[in-house]
Amino acid sequence: MRLDGSKIVEVGRWEDMKCDKVDDLGDVVLMPGLINAHCHLDYSGMRNAILSTSSFSQWVRRINELKRIISDDEYLEAIADGFQELRRWGTTSVFNIEAFPELMVRMPPPPIRTWWFYELLDIRNRIHTEDVVAGALGFFEHRPNWLGAFGLSPHAPYTTSLELYELCRICCEKYGMPLMTHLAETEEEFRMFAKGEGPLYDFLAPLGRNMSDTGKYTPLQHLVVNNALPQGAILTHMNELSEEDWVLLEKRKEDFSVVHCPNCHIYFQREFFDLERFLSIGVNLCLGTDSLASNRALNLFEEMRTVRELYPAISPEEIVRMVTVNPARAIGWAGRLGEIREGAVADLIAVPYDGGLSDVYAEIVQNETPIDWLKVQGKHVPLATGEPKAA
Repeated sequence: MRLDGSKIVEVGRWEDMKCDKVDDLGDVVLMPGLINAHCHLDYSGMRNAILSTSSFSQWVRRINELKRIISDDEYLEAIADGFQELRRWGTTSVFNIEAFPELMVRMPPPPIRTWWFYELLDIRNRIHTEDVVAGALGFFEHRPNWLGAFGLSPHAPYTTSLELYELCRICCEKYGMPLMTHLAETEEEFRMFAKGEGPLYDFLAPLGRNMSDTGKYTPLQHLVVNNALPQGAILTHMNELSEEDWVLLEKRKEDFSVVHCPNCHIYFQREFFDLERFLSIGVNLCLGTDSLASNRALNLFEEMRTVRELYPAISPEEIVRMVTVNPARAIGWAGRLGEIREGAVADLIAVPYDGGLSDVYAEIVQNETPIDWLKVQGKHVPLATGEPKAA
């Protein structure tokens, strides 16, 4: 390929190219950088801090305890460490949920392309439209040179009112921003909304949450029926769905993208995720890591390997699309990101490989070697220890 600054301007056979400066990487797969479609970099200092548990309410209590004793400096260090781990394993773009926007004034520009999703909750209070819009715009100001963009993340139906979801939808539609939310993540959440009962209901009711919106719909129906989501919303987890939900999702498959976090799913000991059904109905399916509070690594190669092990019928090529083409489509960058093609941004990685063409995708999925050569926006991004080695 031929690059001109931050863009790919030509792709073809070597003998057909005319390049003044040549960078020969040797025996590698040169491919688009990986895109992590769901991450919480704030919690990158919590690796192994919470034992694996099947109780989501118990996990929430523990992470809230940890959050109360972590300083801003520690959060900033954790975010920097998280970026380095992402880069080490070939991630050039990340969709990050930012729970502490006040940190942004002290944060340097991100080393990789980052979509910052401002996390919003109103478990006790209601927020007016003008406050949401002003807060969001204030969060996004004065960062014109940061790679990536900004979005909103109403946390989840159990912590965010329908009123705030609607305000987020209005803001995203008005300013062309993406929206991401956690949805249908646990059986406890499903019971709370579908039946008005269960551990999550019992945990939240004493905190002052208005429970009048429970006992009516499933979590997915709760948001869709009430027109709380903009077209293109990114729905993370989607583990607990009824048959009615599947029918609804198939009808609205062009309106949403879904993110699955395989090793986080295993950490919580959750029931089987019907990945093949999502693909069969045509949903745009992406992979993410979630956070190090519920995963052992920020490594999309590990996530791909887990999918390959659990779903052998899914082709390696389809799995690679879940960390390249599909999340680019989810964020509205189809054709510009996650592909090697003329006009796309030069976000690239080199994966060591000396085999034949027929095995390329399988070898990408099975890669266990850290990435030495990585470009974002056409520029090398070094590891923390210095410039990357020549491949």
